[in-house]
Amino acid sequence: MGFWRETVLHLRLRIQYRVMRIPLWLKVIWTACVIAWIPLYWHQYGPQNFLFFCDLGNLFITAGLWLESPLIFSWQAASLLLFQTLFTFDLAVAVVSRMHLIGGSEFMFDPQIPLPIRLLSLFHVVTPPLLLWAIWRLGYDRRGWKYQTLTAWIVVPINYFWHPESDVNWARGPFFHEQRAVPGLLYLLTYLIVVPAVIYYPTHRLLKWWMWRR
Repeated sequence: MGFWRETVLHLRLRIQYRVMRIPLWLKVIWTACVIAWIPLYWHQYGPQNFLFFCDLGNLFITAGLWLESPLIFSWQAASLLLFQTLFTFDLAVAVVSRMHLIGGSEFMFDPQIPLPIRLLSLFHVVTPPLLLWAIWRLGYDRRGWKYQTLTAWIVVPINYFWHPESDVNWARGPFFHEQRAVPGLLYLLTYLIVVPAVIYYPTHRLLKWWMWRR
């Protein structure tokens, strides 16, 4: 309830004082792109694809832009900054050398995937600087990594059982390959403990340090 109460409070303050810290043009362009992105991605990949953290992030960021919520941006930064930055690096190297040093951006060069889908997928590149700019602009909320941990604890078990062949968020194995080394539920439990500990919390500490340096 605290999150929704705070969200309503933010909205009331924005209406009351009419202070806009995020430009209207940015809100409109991002929202328009998301509106175009949803039906195209749904048709191409199916509804389960929207449970990828990067795709969920588009929806949360839309809300964060309009509400100008530090919590939402901090929440999504804990989830997306590392992976989206690695995606951007891999894509940039591949554009220059046709080599994928990390992997994950191969689909951007797949002619079987319609060009509009690939162009809209460039949101992976836009997301990291947008999140950092929004946090710089609005402030950092230290609860973000905890909200993302709770999100993972809800979403990843759904990924494990629903459309398991898609391996959304690597719920059944890393790099979209179902692992066989340990029982599946043991892997799932380990995932839900390790990922917050080695990704979300360190990202939180880094962002907290960055904002303190400011």
